[in-house]
Amino acid sequence: MKKSEGSKGANEAKLREVGVPAYTTTPGWLGYSDEKMLALTQEAIELGFGFVKYKCGKSLADDQRRLTKIRELVGPDFPIAIDANQVWDVDQAIEWVNALAPFNLSWIEEPTHPEDVLGHAKIAAGVAPTRVATGEMASNRVIFKQLLQANAISVMQIDASRAAGVNENLANILLAAKFGIPVCPHAGGVGLCEMAQHLAMFDAVAVSGHHKDRVVEYVDHLHEHFKVPTQVRGGYYLAPTEPGAGAEMHQSTIDEYEFPTGNYWKKANKK
Repeated sequence: MKKSEGSKGANEAKLREVGVPAYTTTPGWLGYSDEKMLALTQEAIELGFGFVKYKCGKSLADDQRRLTKIRELVGPDFPIAIDANQVWDVDQAIEWVNALAPFNLSWIEEPTHPEDVLGHAKIAAGVAPTRVATGEMASNRVIFKQLLQANAISVMQIDASRAAGVNENLANILLAAKFGIPVCPHAGGVGLCEMAQHLAMFDAVAVSGHHKDRVVEYVDHLHEHFKVPTQVRGGYYLAPTEPGAGAEMHQSTIDEYEFPTGNYWKKANKK
């Protein structure tokens, strides 16, 4: 952090002016039809997103078909990534990702069990130059330290709610800076966008600066339930102006959905 002291002012000014880049997973769910996937991809591009992520792993033929359609829409160089959600074993991951390499993937996310450090290292070596990304399931800095020391990841995906508090994630950010890899926080869950943005912005101002490879996940659902919802415009997270983590919900939402006393559950129990 001492190395960044001289640039913090400029970094903060840039953050206030443009924010930090976001990518979206909104078009990428496996249950979507090709038509919906492509329509949402086009919409994301029109909204200013410069990077889109898609789920994969149901079948290789299906992944190849979907990625072919995506590349026909966005062109050969538009950044796209894929996310397997731990579905493969190590050798299967290598074979599968290499079969998809012609689609020019920015990264493969969660290719195998999240705590298999040596497995990730083998995958990283076996699918290079496609980058390996993981970390949303990592609860502490020791897992990340081992992943980094083993050259097992090229993208660190911290999670604002899974690690042991803000300080643990700050340690993760510092580890990533030491090893020279970008931190691209995971935010594919309710309230995670609101919380993850603060970690990315701290990194952008006080640690690694506005890293060219840092993008923060954004999924466009359920933000209306939060008092200070994330603001994303033109494909960038805008710096929040309210204090706090951003995860405070409206009382009306709590009254409706709190388990088991919320109105939603009372109605469900009557059925």
